[in-house]
Amino acid sequence: MADFDYLAIDTRGNERRGHVAAADIDAARSTLDRQRLYVVRLEPGAPPVARARPLFGLQLGRARMSGKQLTLFTRQLATLNRVSPLEESLRTITRQTEQERVQGIVRAVHSGVVEGRRLADAMAREPKSFPPLYRAMVAAGESSGTLPTILDRLAALLERQAEIRGKLVTALAYPAILAVVAMGVVTALMMFVVPQVVEQFDTVGQELPLLTRLVIALSDFLVGWWWVLILGLVLLGLAGWRLLKDPAIRLSFDSWLLRLPLAGRLLRDLHAARMARTLGTMVASRLPLLEGLTLTAGTIHNRRLRAASDEIVEAIRGGGSLSAAMRRAAVFPPLLTYLAASGEAAGRLDEMLERAADYLEREFDRFTATALSLLEPAIIVVMGGIVATIVLAILLPILQLNTLAGG
Repeated sequence: MADFDYLAIDTRGNERRGHVAAADIDAARSTLDRQRLYVVRLEPGAPPVARARPLFGLQLGRARMSGKQLTLFTRQLATLNRVSPLEESLRTITRQTEQERVQGIVRAVHSGVVEGRRLADAMAREPKSFPPLYRAMVAAGESSGTLPTILDRLAALLERQAEIRGKLVTALAYPAILAVVAMGVVTALMMFVVPQVVEQFDTVGQELPLLTRLVIALSDFLVGWWWVLILGLVLLGLAGWRLLKDPAIRLSFDSWLLRLPLAGRLLRDLHAARMARTLGTMVASRLPLLEGLTLTAGTIHNRRLRAASDEIVEAIRGGGSLSAAMRRAAVFPPLLTYLAASGEAAGRLDEMLERAADYLEREFDRFTATALSLLEPAIIVVMGGIVATIVLAILLPILQLNTLAGG
């Protein structure tokens, strides 16, 4: 029996490294295939040697590149590799990079290429910065001799994903800030203004209106027990975070999110657009459909959609079509299923997936613009109603006293 070291990707798109004992390299590959692992690298090795655990279990290592830095690196490498050898392109990027962290990562990749490794294998030295899907596309480009073209596609994919993330943050930032400011104003009124006004009613001896008594009770609770409220929110958040660690609970929660009236459809379409664009880019890069689906499924955060993607992988592995498997999953937008079927029939699956992603992203843009135009005035109206209620609770006793004095 010989020993082999392997680098593989599992059905969720996660990188797996390890050691396997087999009669020869073909037997080792068959063993990994039976474990549903896509082999990226398989080479003779030695049995793993036990290493001491780091102090306190801490594993220190180089930081990862951010999404923006990875996009810039990909675009630079795609441009330079069209006019210069790969090793020279990486050396040029290393010299031009100003951030020391990114420079160290690129230098490590450059060293791997100088040692004679393929670019994808050299990038595997920095798995935090170069995810499995990224390296698989780079490997496909190296194998087909179209590395600059695939790097261009990768850069465009990363730029589009960053654009969508930016739009999502922009859509949520202003309403969130407005809501926080509104809550701060109301809390300040209840904790500092209302108690000062209530002191004026203590010596009257007249029963206060119900609304005033409710506001005073809430104000007393916030003043005396604010720490209980904060502690309760923290404990509730920790409990929710802990519960979502359970796979079954997380799957149920993500499924519930997809069933929400408006937010569920938005979330579904956003994930579907990302999946369609990523898969379309991989198919256009001449990666096998099954491999592309396996790697793409690992980029989906919603567990229900990820489970549906895994079901699609199994269906295609059994000889089914992509569109039929999507239709059976019943969680993807009908438009995506229809365009995938059209692409399969016409032999232009990558193009139709790109069109589906474009349409779903345009729908996302229109939805967020409409939601923002309605959400901002809604927050202002609610805040105005709460403030008006507090003011009314203060004015009612004053009006009551004026009525008694006039009588």
